Amino acid sequence: MKDHPQAKKLSVIISTMPDKPGVYRFFDDKDVIIYIGKAKSLRKRVSSYFTRGQNDFGKTRMLVSRIVDIKCIVVETEMDALLLENNLIKKHQPRYNVLLKDDKTYPWICIKKENFPRIFSTRKMVRDGSTYFGPYANVKMVNTLLDLINNLYQLRNCNYQLTEENIEKKKFKVCLEYHIGNCLGPCEAFQSEIEYNIFIKEIREILKGNINSVIAQLREIMLTASDKVEFEKAHIIKEKIVLLEKFKSKSIVVNPAINNVDIFSIIKEGNTGYVNFMKVMNGAIMQSHTLELRKKLDETESELLTLAIGELRTRYDSDSPEIIANTEPDIELPGVTITIPKIGDKKHLLELGIKNLRYYIKEKHEQYEKLNPGTRARKLMEKMKSDLRLPKEPVHIECFDNSNIQGEFPVAAMSVFRNGKPYRKDYRHFNIKTVTGPNDFASMEEVIHRRYKRLLSEGQDLPQLVIVDGGKGQLSSAVKSFDRLGLRGQISILGIAKRLEELYYPDDSVPLYLDKKSETLRIIQQMRDEAHRFGITHHRLKRSKAVVKTELSNIQGVGEATSQKLLQHFKSVKKIREANLDEIASVVGMAKAKTVYGYFRLPK
Repeated sequence: MKDHPQAKKLSVIISTMPDKPGVYRFFDDKDVIIYIGKAKSLRKRVSSYFTRGQNDFGKTRMLVSRIVDIKCIVVETEMDALLLENNLIKKHQPRYNVLLKDDKTYPWICIKKENFPRIFSTRKMVRDGSTYFGPYANVKMVNTLLDLINNLYQLRNCNYQLTEENIEKKKFKVCLEYHIGNCLGPCEAFQSEIEYNIFIKEIREILKGNINSVIAQLREIMLTASDKVEFEKAHIIKEKIVLLEKFKSKSIVVNPAINNVDIFSIIKEGNTGYVNFMKVMNGAIMQSHTLELRKKLDETESELLTLAIGELRTRYDSDSPEIIANTEPDIELPGVTITIPKIGDKKHLLELGIKNLRYYIKEKHEQYEKLNPGTRARKLMEKMKSDLRLPKEPVHIECFDNSNIQGEFPVAAMSVFRNGKPYRKDYRHFNIKTVTGPNDFASMEEVIHRRYKRLLSEGQDLPQLVIVDGGKGQLSSAVKSFDRLGLRGQISILGIAKRLEELYYPDDSVPLYLDKKSETLRIIQQMRDEAHRFGITHHRLKRSKAVVKTELSNIQGVGEATSQKLLQHFKSVKKIREANLDEIASVVGMAKAKTVYGYFRLPK
């Protein structure tokens, strides 16, 4: 990647790609698609082309060297990606893709338009009014569904023309399928067309994607087979269940009746309108493009969409008789129906366009922020200033937290954030010096006074915002120190109470509640958690040292220097207690060793 002439641009594009299934397209310097591929994870797959050792093959190396831009289309499943890749390769025939022949097709399940309809798989669609479901990228799945249908329903598989007239004239006789129970004999009127069509109606629902009901029926068949000790049959059905559970979501190509349709999705953000266009033929996406429209005046979404429809239909020479959109455009096109679907397969395709738009906008923002790292910080500071009603942007924030257990070893800690990020080298610990016993209010007053008295005396920069962990009591104590130092009005200060995450301001009894998902509240919570973690760590260390010091200082004749030697060598009091006389003597001499060794063996 480092050696690539477009390394910086491509690195940013790849890093902001979604970790979702989809299709990616590589473009050269003439904006021509040179390769189309599918991926379970777009980000991981595309990044692999630029990983050392992954592109050693000559043609791959040549492909990567020619990539100038990368675009992707997000879909819901890997199978969707496979089908979309197939369609796009046929459409664009990129130079570096394997050539796909026109007769390369995926299977469909057909419900034939006829009396007593047959159901079968086919790779060829005939426009005779029959219903087609698919296409299915997995042939085994097609066979599983057909086997399931045959297990659940007794359907004919003959090619007789079962018209009412032919049946009445008794032109046909039941075959072996009837005698073995696979068919109910409609050819001899043993089954009515009404009864048969009830089966067909249920099968249509199954093929539309109501997989849960299919799985439930399969489980019943499996359990019945198991009860009858037909374990081989039960195992085969179990395999079908596993496949069907993987196939609970419908393909983006769900209904070939959606033919020659343009899908337009629009999202307006600030002064820009983003429009996603998809060309759909026989239920499959053939083209996809995202257009940005910068507002010059106060144009509405409808006006922006109208401009996009004119531009994109002209660019792609589209004559689709139907437009599907999420907003009513301000236009009437002769012979063109404009639909805003609420449910169904058309709604599904429209939502896919909106999903792609959201990914596009998100990637665009992330790429811009990575290329211009200061932009996000500036926006965040503006947001925090507005959310917290501050006179200045809180570029430098300090947060304080007290830590003590039953008044023992009271300490405080301070975390520091700059531009919304932790600035750990400025974190500080404070040992409480003037307060006796558990008194959080007095401890907070002492720490705030010491911190800012020192900053003032040393002429250091003051923060724009101070946060204290606690409610009105801790805040009032901190404000007392500000008043004594003359800092009231120079530094904004607030307290955060943990129970409901309410924010308190000086001289204001009504707390402020921020949106639980807001970036401002998240940063304040992170600062508080950082201060708490930093303080707890210091408190534990101080308590541990105090315990060790007390234990060794009880030994008469052993001073601090001897204690330090022993601890440096043995690492803990426990190991000193377990050591033998010679081991201790090798560190501090035999005389003191006898004293230490004897102390730990006195009866307690």
